[in-house]
Amino acid sequence: MDGPTTFTAMSMFAPLLASAGYRAIIPYLRGYGMTRFLSSETFRNGQQSVIAVDIIALMDALKIERAILAGYDWGARTADIIAALWPERCKALVSVSGYLIGSPEANKSPLLPQAELEWWYQFYFATERGKLGYEKYRHDFNKLIWQLASPQWHFDDATFDRSAAAFNNPDHVQIVIHNYRWRLGLAEGESKYDEIEKRLAIAPAIAVPTITLEGEANGAPHPDASTYARKFSGKYAHRIIKGGVGHNLPQEAPREFAKAVVEVDGY
Repeated sequence: MDGPTTFTAMSMFAPLLASAGYRAIIPYLRGYGMTRFLSSETFRNGQQSVIAVDIIALMDALKIERAILAGYDWGARTADIIAALWPERCKALVSVSGYLIGSPEANKSPLLPQAELEWWYQFYFATERGKLGYEKYRHDFNKLIWQLASPQWHFDDATFDRSAAAFNNPDHVQIVIHNYRWRLGLAEGESKYDEIEKRLAIAPAIAVPTITLEGEANGAPHPDASTYARKFSGKYAHRIIKGGVGHNLPQEAPREFAKAVVEVDGY
């Protein structure tokens, strides 16, 4: 679901890419895993632009000039942003559920009732009760999200627990809550990212070679491919992954995800 998730799911396909000769780097987003802020005074910002800036900073630190970016959920949005605004850093893109760049202004538009229902957790997080509930029950909450988002994926407790360990981060709840409140215009971002957000608010096109993927059984809120295909102005293909694959496509279908990375590299 377009909810709190982690890059650890991608470790399922990393060995496949390594065997094909790729160097696969799977970072935790801020507020996940072993990430830590240097200062307790730093604002725990979860707005979309800052996460993309984090990844650019990671690439700089590792002296990676260009990379194939691949992701789902928050990872897909982050990859989309980098591909759109810093195409010189993105050789090619694999994005699950396609074009996910948004803005608080765009999110003011109401959806049909059934679509609003699918975003129940976003409204829950808008309340103090929701913040306290996520702090207290984050393990159960995220397991429910996995079940709703991938209804045909019968994962066991051990599979979930390996990823759930990444939620045990002292900044996790603050980052997640800020992200969703910022999306709805209920929380401010940081002014130093205003210019980036202005560029994202016009929904810029992505020109780098791209493959978008969708699980046929994705139970999470996600756009139909027909609504975003025009946002990819370069060489582009869309794939529907069958066999009951849901939202967590890299973990549910690692071979198909790795195959898309290799394929888009040849575009």
